[in-house]
Amino acid sequence: MPRTIYFDYNATTPLDSAVRDAMLPFLGDVWGNPSSVHHIGRKARALLDDARDRAAKFLVAMPSEIIFTSGGTEANNLAIFGTARLLKPKGKHLITSAIEHHAVLHCFDYLEKNEGFEVTRVPVDANGRVLVENFKAAIRPDTVLVSIMAANNEIGTIQPVAKFGTLCRERGIVFHTDAVQMFGKEPFENISQFNADLVSVCAHKFHGPKGAGLLYIKSPLHPAPIFFGGGHENERRAGTENLPAIIGLVAALEKFVIPPVYERTILQPLTAKLIATIEKIPGCELVSPPENCLANTVSFVVHGADSIGLMAGLDLEGICASSGSACSAGSIEPSHVILAIGWKEDANSLVRFSLGRYSSLDEVDFVCAALPEIIRRAQLG
Repeated sequence: MPRTIYFDYNATTPLDSAVRDAMLPFLGDVWGNPSSVHHIGRKARALLDDARDRAAKFLVAMPSEIIFTSGGTEANNLAIFGTARLLKPKGKHLITSAIEHHAVLHCFDYLEKNEGFEVTRVPVDANGRVLVENFKAAIRPDTVLVSIMAANNEIGTIQPVAKFGTLCRERGIVFHTDAVQMFGKEPFENISQFNADLVSVCAHKFHGPKGAGLLYIKSPLHPAPIFFGGGHENERRAGTENLPAIIGLVAALEKFVIPPVYERTILQPLTAKLIATIEKIPGCELVSPPENCLANTVSFVVHGADSIGLMAGLDLEGICASSGSACSAGSIEPSHVILAIGWKEDANSLVRFSLGRYSSLDEVDFVCAALPEIIRRAQLG
């Protein structure tokens, strides 16, 4: 069995041992329902309130502005469905970008198809960036909600979301950003740096547990709930709170976001070596932008190959990477991100290396040595 090299940190991260230790009491001793009025429930409620206070203090927000969710997907769904439906009497025009995560794009698709909204999907340039002039041109008098991601999960492009937030605020438009790929990767001061009314966060991208996230909702905005069945989370998200996961989320926030656990000074030399190797391999072309890109992310396409062959070849060598393609029953769905930046013929041959906390020069050297032959075999098909 070959060694395992994990270069897929944008997909998920291993749970940190200290975060796990913080969660353990909530999987045993503290087992009450925070909505119960007896002393066991009250103990759980007090600890839930404390976790919310800690998250709010860390983000520099009010506790009432923090809604705990089951992860980034639910946070995005609540932000988009809840806000669009709330504001529908004011306008039915929505804006997003062509390269959002499917947890955002599919929400807009549904609203457009089933609920009478109009959606403008702003194009991006060859680096996957939304140009300010294109963004401005998309705004209409009846625009009520905009959602632009802070950083792209497939190619690493960082968007100027604070600028988009300012433009929205000047026009009275609610602005949401999916910041799932930003936390722990780029410098963070406080939640206001996004200039957003709604910000989505996901714990398992920075060594917290899966199934835990939060949505920051700037007061006094109150999106319509998408879950029903109780008055939990300030009547914004029905369902008994997952206290162990919430504790893990808060612990990971406090430990890994300031300073970012993905340290640019460490990761950039590693990704630079990968880039130098990829540029020399026949048929490979980088698609991650050279500037304003996540330091841990290197994405490229391979002419004459497809994602199934590339991922299989990498995995045979013990290299865990990712593709923008959704592989199912032997079929390939081309990456919508690669299509959006103009790579129509190679949209099904994306390879993404995303490095992280435990990545090393030794691992990069191994990948650089193995990569030319892996790609050659994949091209032969």
